[in-house]
Amino acid sequence: MTQKTIIQMKNLTKVFATQEMETHALRGINLDIYQQDYVSISGPSGCGKSSLLSILGLLDSPTSGQYFINDIDVSNLSINQRAEIRNQHIGFVFQAFNLIDELSVFDNVALPLRYREPIMSESDIKQQVMDSLEKVGMSHRTGHKPNQLSGGQQQRIAIARALVGNPTILLVDEPTGNLDSKNGDAVMEMLEELNQQGVAICMVTLDSLYADMAKRKLHLLDGVIAEQVIMQEAG
Repeated sequence: MTQKTIIQMKNLTKVFATQEMETHALRGINLDIYQQDYVSISGPSGCGKSSLLSILGLLDSPTSGQYFINDIDVSNLSINQRAEIRNQHIGFVFQAFNLIDELSVFDNVALPLRYREPIMSESDIKQQVMDSLEKVGMSHRTGHKPNQLSGGQQQRIAIARALVGNPTILLVDEPTGNLDSKNGDAVMEMLEELNQQGVAICMVTLDSLYADMAKRKLHLLDGVIAEQVIMQEAG
């Protein structure tokens, strides 16, 4: 069965220029990510992983080439247009959790929905937040503040926040970097379960064991995809 292509990059480059020099962070990247796919990206420091994830997440624009999300060309959008598409299509999970300590777990997870256009009703927001917390086994922690939770629990809340808007894809950046091995393994198992439920995931990781859990493994070197290993077919 042919899977729908949700992410498509065509001959994508990223150049950082100063008066003295040009740094070619990405060189002619061609990448398709499919519905229910699970892609890991690894490679040495300075190989272009962060640049690729920033462009995938619409936090940055390519220097040249094309980038499509669900057949929408997002290569040259304004900052505001990028923010709108990002809110609708992309869920982020960061190494540092990036939760707001002053807000409850519920309000942290609800945050992306409160920026949605058109404005969502409070009852719809509550329904989606509780569904999302249920998926990560944290619905009993809605009133807690992040600093009252363990690192593993905080990462689960961060994943719930990333899932709450039903994104096209989950972008995951070193999700176990701030966790011990037990909590790291638990978070990775949860990502695998979410993928089996149909969530498309693209993850940057330095851990080769975790990279092997993906369906496809990309190795980046000097701004190019030097190797692609298919561990198992998407879907």
